[in-house]
This record gives sequence, C-alpha cells and structure tokens, in this order.
Amino acid sequence: MAKDHLDAEAIRAAQGVLDAFMTAFNARDIPAFEATFNFPSVRLASQGLVIINAGDMKSERFTSGALVDWHHSAWDRRHVIHASSDKVHIDTRFTRYRKDGSVIGGFDSIYVVTRQDGHWGVKVRSSFAP
Repeated sequence: MAKDHLDAEAIRAAQGVLDAFMTAFNARDIPAFEATFNFPSVRLASQGLVIINAGDMKSERFTSGALVDWHHSAWDRRHVIHASSDKVHIDTRFTRYRKDGSVIGGFDSIYVVTRQDGHWGVKVRSSFAP
C-alpha cells in the first residue's frame, strides 16, 4: 500500500474522530466522548498540563468553570499539519456558544489524533481555551 494512501486513510480516520468528539461533547454524552480518546490523553491549556484517564470525565464538567454559560461548540477550522499511518496533527479553531447563539469565544488548538491498538482517538490537545 502506498504511503499517500495510508496518510489519506489516517486523515479520514482522524477527521472522523474530531466529528465524533464534537458531537459527543455537545450532546454531553460522556461514554461517547470518552470513546473519542486514546488514554491516557493530555490537555495543555490555561490550567496547565492535565493527564486525562478513562473515567475522569464527569457530568459536572459540562456545567462548571469555563463551560458554565456554554451550550455548544463548533469547529471553525481543521487543517491537517502532518499525517502518518498512525498519527495526525490537526490545526483547529473552534467556537463556544451560549444557548441564545451568542459567542463565548473562539480558540485555536492543536489536536494530535493517534491510532493506538487499532483505535483512533485524541491523544493530545494543546489549546488556548480556558
């Protein structure tokens, strides 16, 4: 199989993970949200470096802190920076919205989506989001 073909498959898989990530996040569906990760996963953001393990996500996550006024989010940009057969780096921007549709903020991020034991999932996120 040609490398370009493998990269294209990896990109499709990684973009599919980001689709599922946002859908599950907006639905506040913790099992579906956790299914979009490869654990342990790393989040580097305003609160510093956080290691996320399976079972760490709780429903309060969607109603407290930076998400207290949050209703949903949407991708504004997803540009692949690098891709191999088992890892894809994606330059993203997403916007958080309130229930009335007003914007809370837009945030640039880098997502690293990996294939781990045959499962594609988010391994690392570095974000400027709170």
